Amino acid sequence: MNRRILISMMSAAVLLTSGCASLCFMNFKNKIPDACLAACGRLKIEPTQFVLTVNISQQTVSLFKDNHFVKKYRCSTSRFGVGEIKDSNCTPRGLHRIAEKIGGGEPAGTVFESRQVVGHTSQPEFADAKITTRILWLEGLEPGFNRDGNVDSHRRYIYIHGTGDQATIGRPSSCGCIHLADADLIALFDLLPSSTLVWIAER
Repeated sequence: MNRRILISMMSAAVLLTSGCASLCFMNFKNKIPDACLAACGRLKIEPTQFVLTVNISQQTVSLFKDNHFVKKYRCSTSRFGVGEIKDSNCTPRGLHRIAEKIGGGEPAGTVFESRQVVGHTSQPEFADAKITTRILWLEGLEPGFNRDGNVDSHRRYIYIHGTGDQATIGRPSSCGCIHLADADLIALFDLLPSSTLVWIAER
């Protein structure tokens, strides 16, 4: 066989093998984490059509539909680290669901206090407001870990919400909640029904 043809064939084979390996790696990464599905099984909870997964180490939120990866978003979790204890200001882990949706129809930058509209980030006094645009209030589903007692995510007011300081998205900066950019938050708010499952993990 011609040496040049042989080299070309070998190069193509290496490229194809490399491409398949990359595709397998992508498929492995872009799926609902096994730990999330195991938690659903343990708690006898059927996975919802849409599932959000939060990767704290990567500061990302991934959207899945019918167990297929759809899109990844940058987020911010707590600057105090991970944890479930009341008043720790940490981001809780484990299986949650969206218990309440607040702020539908309000303009991006709307400012909330105690889940009530109080202003807009265009006003100087609200330029760096902590809770803006939309609120997805989470409820823990794992008794003794993120539900009930002093580890209750809902009573800790753990939200997915917007922030007046959009420049912090992508690095830990919250006091326990999960921050998203306005455009991403509004799109997810409009798409996801209440009771959608949310999985939060360190990796």
